Amino acid sequence: MSISESPVDPALNTGELLKSGCQQLAGVLNLELSTARIEVQCLMQSVLCVNRAYLFTHPERILSADERARYGELLMRRLNGEPIAYLLGQREFYGLELKVTPATLIPRPDTELLVELALQRMPLCCISRVLDMGTGSGAIAIAIAHQRPDAEVVAVDASEAALNVAEINVQRLQTNNVSLLHSDWFSALDGEHFDIIVSNPPYIESGDVHLGQGDVRFEPLTALASGTDGLNDMRRIIADARAHLVLGGWLMLEHGYNQSERVRGLLHQAGFGNVSSVQDLSGIERVTLGSV
Repeated sequence: MSISESPVDPALNTGELLKSGCQQLAGVLNLELSTARIEVQCLMQSVLCVNRAYLFTHPERILSADERARYGELLMRRLNGEPIAYLLGQREFYGLELKVTPATLIPRPDTELLVELALQRMPLCCISRVLDMGTGSGAIAIAIAHQRPDAEVVAVDASEAALNVAEINVQRLQTNNVSLLHSDWFSALDGEHFDIIVSNPPYIESGDVHLGQGDVRFEPLTALASGTDGLNDMRRIIADARAHLVLGGWLMLEHGYNQSERVRGLLHQAGFGNVSSVQDLSGIERVTLGSV
């Protein structure tokens, strides 16, 4: 559904606009009312540069013409399906506020499991070297580096545009132990070895109908789809990872809800040991890992 006319009534005050916007989002995008309410509040906060408490205490405020135009534009774009993270230009991940743009995937809570598993396998007694492959916004690398400032984290991506976003996040969050590198998976990493390699690579089947639905319609296709079975990039990573891991090192991969068995098989075929899959909070096997 495409919304082309401004959804904002100029006669309404802030409180009334929030109520109207919530109803519109819930109806058009089939959102829960609680989700729609939070989203429309976030849009209004962005326009007015205020916190959430201000909206509750100043419902009588009338927007200026410029504020109304900006709010109307954002609400219309959201009604047309554009992800809230791209509209706001940021997304929270592992307690950190990250800049995101259409050049990067939107960080999702499920991926925090990958961070947790990496942190669990980083000994406190020595410096760990960690590689984040296909870093996008830098979410995984920065979260690990923020939790372990003694670690050496290298983050690579084949997209220069994504690396530009990651660099902004590294600077904003002052994670000086993250190094960014332009690389098509391992191509620029000759001779480099790591204790842990993590990746949330593209893993959706190229013909999957979900690529034309929801937020993923607006995300970079190259960061989502990977061949007819979704595992082309996973195979490349697994095939080359052993050469870049120290003895006892770990490879950890996020994947789709129905891919854990196949990813375990790929790791076994490549000679990895201690292969297992770990469930996310929804009970879905979300990350598979193995060691050398």
